[in-house]
Amino acid sequence: MTRADRARYRRILRFAARELAIQWWFELALPKIGLARLAARGRTRRLTRFARGFRSMALELRGLMIKVGQFMSSRLDVLPPELTSELAGLQDEVPPEPFDAIRAVAEGELGASLAAAFEHFDADPVAAASLGQAHRARLAPELAIDAGFADVIVKVQRPGIDQIVETDLAALRKVARWLSRVRLISDRVDAPALVDEFAGVCHDEIDYLHEAASSERFADAFAGDERVAVPGIAWERSTRRVLTLEDVSAIKISDTDGLRAAGIDPTEVAPVFAAVMFDQVFGDGLFHADPHPGNIFVTPRADGSWCLTFIDFGMMGEVPASLRRGLRRLVIAMGSRDGAGLVEAARDIGVLLPSADTNELERALSALFDRFGGKGFAELREVDPREYKEFADEFGDVVRTLPVQLPENFLLVIRAASLTSGVAMSLDPTFNVWDSVEPYAEKLVRDEGSGFVRDLAGEALENVRIAWRLPKRVDSVLEKAERGTLAVSSPQVERRLSKLEAALRRTISAVMFAGLAVAGAVLYAPVEALGVTLMVASVLPLAHALLARRQ
Repeated sequence: MTRADRARYRRILRFAARELAIQWWFELALPKIGLARLAARGRTRRLTRFARGFRSMALELRGLMIKVGQFMSSRLDVLPPELTSELAGLQDEVPPEPFDAIRAVAEGELGASLAAAFEHFDADPVAAASLGQAHRARLAPELAIDAGFADVIVKVQRPGIDQIVETDLAALRKVARWLSRVRLISDRVDAPALVDEFAGVCHDEIDYLHEAASSERFADAFAGDERVAVPGIAWERSTRRVLTLEDVSAIKISDTDGLRAAGIDPTEVAPVFAAVMFDQVFGDGLFHADPHPGNIFVTPRADGSWCLTFIDFGMMGEVPASLRRGLRRLVIAMGSRDGAGLVEAARDIGVLLPSADTNELERALSALFDRFGGKGFAELREVDPREYKEFADEFGDVVRTLPVQLPENFLLVIRAASLTSGVAMSLDPTFNVWDSVEPYAEKLVRDEGSGFVRDLAGEALENVRIAWRLPKRVDSVLEKAERGTLAVSSPQVERRLSKLEAALRRTISAVMFAGLAVAGAVLYAPVEALGVTLMVASVLPLAHALLARRQ
């Protein structure tokens, strides 16, 4: 680690130590000695001061600190507005690198001068991000023919970004170890594991070949879907630190004035965007984990239609099959306003530990659905803030005391969901997330139901097979009794055998009834005549099971 790296490391730790000490004093120490009101009085001012200090440090250091700030600014669902509003500017305020430094990185990677590698290369950046920046360029004619496009965007990493990332991650791991010693935090979240997951995402982001491969996987997942477009990759001009892709610049999704000027209603874009994000998570499980407005364009077509064009696939999430099943249950529970189902889904996902006592949580979620569940964003804004405070005071302690953890990739799912909700609401202030959840939940219920019907049909056929074999087995027992090979020592045993025979025959009739009735119900929709026949035939064994003489 160089002297500059050590200075950077110490700067981050000093800031973290100071802020943690302040928070410990006001949020933990003062309430314990009866001064909670005093601590609460200056909370807004402290949060604003922290956000401004972090923003100033991030803009000076750049690197991962900007990315951490961007992530915090997107968490409108859990972080106070004093933080998120102050840090929101980090999405657009990243200062660019001098062009000479970018030129050196690009030419070193491509093994040729920019003049030789491209027909034209614009020195002014289109955008600057925490790990790199983008420039417009044009491919040489022969490369353009092979690629299928000529106008491109060239992403070039910032000089020395690898070492900067490692230094920042080392500092973040140190802070995470500090947090793990605070019981209030360690009981709720595994901070070191959270940083490790963040580190994995960052390492993927600084490998542009990984991003290019993710882009192609994403394009394959939506191949033939007219709602979605993805830029092509110019592989001949792409390396680990330089990525050249088709220029697909269009209307930024958050530019509502630009959308209206193009004849596109922003309120029609919101549900399509939400549905596309749902499809990613619940489809093959590969999803864009950074869907902020700068990474999504609305592209008008000549026929008057439009599509969503996604760019920047450096931060991608992948949902394992087990997590996807849990998320399906979560959506179904949300769509049906089922508090208990939501808790069970959280257990399936792994967010709630098995030891968690969730009775109060179920009550809280049921109350949340009853009070706010059917309201859109505009309606929620009209709710008396005192009602929110009353609800938070009533159930906040319940949620805070629950033992929770974050499964692998779940952090990215939360980030994607938070950004999706924010973008949709910027397009349509009356956007109601339930309107997107409920149709999807209904589809998931149908999918789950079709699987249940298949299982039920299989079980019905098995019951028929059992019913078919049982008479032969009973006959075999009776035959042995008639031949004398079944030992019977007294008339009392014979009477018991007779009762057993009658009971078995009634059982056989009951099983046959169940098999015929279920099979008829399953087959009624696809083959109505056969289904009706089987259900009518089931009446005979039912009558025998109910009316046969009991000996």
